[in-house]
Amino acid sequence: MAGRRDRGSVSIEVAVLAPAFIGLMVLAGVAGRTAVAAEAVESAAHDAARAASIARDAGAGRTAATDAARRQLDWSGLHCTAPPALTFRGSVQGRETSFAAAYRSAPGVPATVTVTVSCRVSFADLRAPRLPGVPGGKTVSASFTSPLDTYRSRR
Repeated sequence: MAGRRDRGSVSIEVAVLAPAFIGLMVLAGVAGRTAVAAEAVESAAHDAARAASIARDAGAGRTAATDAARRQLDWSGLHCTAPPALTFRGSVQGRETSFAAAYRSAPGVPATVTVTVSCRVSFADLRAPRLPGVPGGKTVSASFTSPLDTYRSRR
């Protein structure tokens, strides 16, 4: 008789626990995709800043940085919802300045360039119908600073 009272209890448990399990799996997917995107964007920022720092002028530095960031993001397989946004800054003798001003500094004066890469990652394929609270995407950003060669001539 005790067995008859328990009939159907497994079905109820599955019906109650299945949405929680699905939600946990989606959350794991969002967290994993965010972590992978953060690593890819950080690598892209590093490569972009390094490529910019070996250029002789600001125009060539921007072009080299943009190409390096796109190559790195393509290599990592990260698909941004729009082209990645790059922001350029510079510093001369530790003081914040424009990207172009860093290249105009005299040889022998320490200068750096900083490149920030931002990418919006979509979670649209992870969204489950009727599962509220799953974000549509997240913007991931990273910055990297690279020194210009102190004794190299600049234009």
